[in-house]
Amino acid sequence: MEDKVQLIYDSKTYEFPLVKGTENEIAIDIKSLRAETGLITLDPGFKNSGSCKSEITFLDGEKGILRYRGYSIEDLANKSSFLEVIYLLIFGELPTPEQLSKIEDEIREESLVDEDLKAILKSFPKGAHPMGILSSLTSALIAFNPSSVDINSEAEFHKAIIMILAKLPVLVSWTQRRVKGLPLIYSDDSLSYTENIAQMMFKKPNKEYSSNPTIVNALNKLLILHADHEQNCSTSTVRIVGSSHAGLFASISAGISALWGPLHGGANQAVIEMLEQIKMDGGDTKKFMAKAKDKNDPFRLMGFGHRVYKNFDPRAKIIKVTADEVLKELGVNDPILDIAKALELEALKDPYFVERKLYPNVDFYSGIIYRALGIPTEMFTVMFAMGRLPGWIAQWKEMRLNKEPIGRPRQVYTGQTSREL
Repeated sequence: MEDKVQLIYDSKTYEFPLVKGTENEIAIDIKSLRAETGLITLDPGFKNSGSCKSEITFLDGEKGILRYRGYSIEDLANKSSFLEVIYLLIFGELPTPEQLSKIEDEIREESLVDEDLKAILKSFPKGAHPMGILSSLTSALIAFNPSSVDINSEAEFHKAIIMILAKLPVLVSWTQRRVKGLPLIYSDDSLSYTENIAQMMFKKPNKEYSSNPTIVNALNKLLILHADHEQNCSTSTVRIVGSSHAGLFASISAGISALWGPLHGGANQAVIEMLEQIKMDGGDTKKFMAKAKDKNDPFRLMGFGHRVYKNFDPRAKIIKVTADEVLKELGVNDPILDIAKALELEALKDPYFVERKLYPNVDFYSGIIYRALGIPTEMFTVMFAMGRLPGWIAQWKEMRLNKEPIGRPRQVYTGQTSREL
């Protein structure tokens, strides 16, 4: 293979080196393009542009492969806890039992949140979207922990990571409890990281909390499956905000805002809203399958297919099993979930969907599980954010340690040329 490519422009030939990744991805290194040629590239949405080199997550959409630090998503989801995956993503290796115990103790020590944050939470109107609340509360952490992270201090950097890992689940649970009108609570030091998340979200004020293994297992898998996904919109946001040397909390808050959109983290909320629409219309799934196949009909079947995975979403195959377990365990009687199961069965055998590989994706099944657990629809993206937190931290850490330059995309100006008043 040639280690360079040639660009011929204005009768001159320029050479640019190729960069090869460990999974044989090949990129053209064009960092000197503008300096040498005066040209820039135009790539709306950066669909063909690599913004960085990364050792964290490998994704092959054509083959349906997702790996964190070399470990398959299938192995991690079925054999590891969410906290073990957190450690893997941020620190590069799966923890030993001693390392796992140590980080769990450190998180417990930092799990209290300044009481003044409750005043900020209560200042939001009842109709405020939970993602806006979570983004604001995460930004507010900066006010109570004002020192910026010294990337050259391993101890200071480690403390910042532990703080956000400890406090964000509390803020997520407070956001849900605010939505549902429940009193705010803290973590329980006797529980594991994922059990604690379940306890903080689901504990009723008039009952003793009893951990349900099926629910904890479902949360564990959902959080692992969402923990990182390469250079997506929110992750790229975290990296580019952090590239200005903004702090970790500010960068995470920006990532939460980027995740909010329906084209990104809001997709699982859109699934339930679609199912509600079908129910209100009478619940005829065959009618809506036909509408989805009609090119002239604006209706879109949410939760099927994926813009990255061109074959199947490996995360969906894992979480489908968990969705079936949750529905069986809880015995939920919900017409919305009945519609979802009917759509799933029809799509898996309909030639139109099968030929186009429009299989149910992770958003479809995660929406079903969150609905069955009684999590409000508007909270779905908040749950996504909690799962994605370790990926954002890992990406931010990698970007800062690699001393990546501040993000500064170029543009092709198409406005008016020079004018006079």
